[in-house]
Amino acid sequence: MSGTSNCYDNACAKSFFHSLKVEAIHGESFSSRETLRRTVFEYIEVKYNRTRRQSTNSYFSPEVFEATKVV
Repeated sequence: MSGTSNCYDNACAKSFFHSLKVEAIHGESFSSRETLRRTVFEYIEVKYNRTRRQSTNSYFSPEVFEATKVV
């Protein structure tokens, strides 16, 4: 972590939550907390972690990046 009042402290977290809200939650109506929980879980585990291209991985999805990584 950096010093006080550094705008880059939570840039990664803010970016993730913005993506979550825009791509999975905004404009949806959920009948229960369980439905919302399941939607968030599926977004994180299926779309964000596996298929979404990440700038830190040279714009490859994490699955493709890990498959091409030399051991």
